[in-house]
Amino acid sequence: MLTASAYLETANGSKYLQQLCKHFAHKVPVEYDATSAKAAMPAGPATMQADENGLHMVVTAEDDATMKRAKFVFEDHLKKFAFREPFDSLDWTDGTAGEAAA
Repeated sequence: MLTASAYLETANGSKYLQQLCKHFAHKVPVEYDATSAKAAMPAGPATMQADENGLHMVVTAEDDATMKRAKFVFEDHLKKFAFREPFDSLDWTDGTAGEAAA
């Protein structure tokens, strides 16, 4: 299984985590609190961690095509919720399941 992780530096990490989860919960099972989340995304499980400095996201997928889609879904939704943040795209770090996430 492929993994990719990204980090958005923001003072609103918890807010964005909760907004993403509430939105995703309309279509997939989601478990979350103010600082951590798990979502059963179609491509594969995704996790998020928020702290006072930002939001860390890890997505998984079976292949490159579904990984591209998983990254797009997170990035597209985050851009909508974080429209006041100065970012154009997330800097994803690719890996494989079992590796330590950055």
